Amino acid sequence: MPLLRPGGTVLDLACGSGRHTRELAARGFAMTAVDRDVEAVAPLKACAEVIVADIEAGPWPLAGRRFDGIVVTNYLWRPLLPRIAEALADGGVLIYETFAQGQETIGRPSRPEFLLAPGELLQAFATLRVVAFEDGFENPPAPAAPRFVQRLAAVRPGAAEPPGKLARFPL
Repeated sequence: MPLLRPGGTVLDLACGSGRHTRELAARGFAMTAVDRDVEAVAPLKACAEVIVADIEAGPWPLAGRRFDGIVVTNYLWRPLLPRIAEALADGGVLIYETFAQGQETIGRPSRPEFLLAPGELLQAFATLRVVAFEDGFENPPAPAAPRFVQRLAAVRPGAAEPPGKLARFPL
């Protein structure tokens, strides 16, 4: 969050019930929440622009729009990775976290199409300036489950570079 432009526009892609949408809206960001589950996103209308769309099977619902921040967690649909990068404004911050190879040895998801290969986020967002990256096994305190994960925080170079300082994302 320290890298995001205060009061900026932030996209929470495949937001589910909107944990990140709610948190960022409470901190003054103008939120756009996208998910295909109508019931899950309905309560978010009080704090965000809500777009109900199947981003895997339907058209990209954000054509021509750019955001100061984009958050993607626990979601992977590789054909969208270039669209995500295109939707990031100059100086905008991408925060992406999802499951990585190795997860299949301890639980779900276990299908290869839902697991990142080593360094895959770095390759997918090579045009951005990476400010933090992690790729490995995480064993958090209960009740959270152990998992293999990749995390990336990256900035689109440009005149509007974010004013904040770097943050650490412990694994």
